[in-house]
Amino acid sequence: MKMIVGLGNPGPKYARNRHNIGFQVVDALANRHAIPLSRSKYNALYGSGSISQTRTLQRRRLPNADASGQRVLIVRPLTYMNLSGNAVAPMASFFRVEPQDIFVIYDELDLPIGKLRLRPFGGSGGHKGMKSLIQALGTDRFPRARVGIGRPQTPMSPAGYVLQDFSADEEIIFESLRHRIADAVETWLLHGIDLAMNRFNSTPATAA
Repeated sequence: MKMIVGLGNPGPKYARNRHNIGFQVVDALANRHAIPLSRSKYNALYGSGSISQTRTLQRRRLPNADASGQRVLIVRPLTYMNLSGNAVAPMASFFRVEPQDIFVIYDELDLPIGKLRLRPFGGSGGHKGMKSLIQALGTDRFPRARVGIGRPQTPMSPAGYVLQDFSADEEIIFESLRHRIADAVETWLLHGIDLAMNRFNSTPATAA
């Protein structure tokens, strides 16, 4: 069993915020594989199912792997961002998922807009959701996708910026990027973090 966690804040008013890119990606992944996020436990919304590479091979050229697929949990914490670990750690314990089998997707102010960086482990970088996860899990040895949202170009607090919706120009970038990140998660699931990093660590995207 592997767990895919998107970080964000619950509720419709936050749904399209920059801070909610993690939620947006896991929603795209869940829709792609018909895994509804309709169950709740430990203050998290989740769905379980299997992600096979049959569909993946139809979309992209990848090495052969077990066609039976990988059992997954797709998770959205409902604790609000800064307490994400309070939902993820109990879920991981209940379902017996080890930290190295938890993949986390979150926004990153210190990467340019549209830049994607996958890493096998690392610190929080000041991200409060990741800080909560590391504290609750007792380790930073879990893979993650850092999704660049850039920093505000006008005087504004970082907190105010991340809680804004994507601009129209940014949405052009992130509409395709969400699906690219979902592709990266599939590659991690079926082939590991090294191949995922080689394929998907990218230069910044730009709007047409």
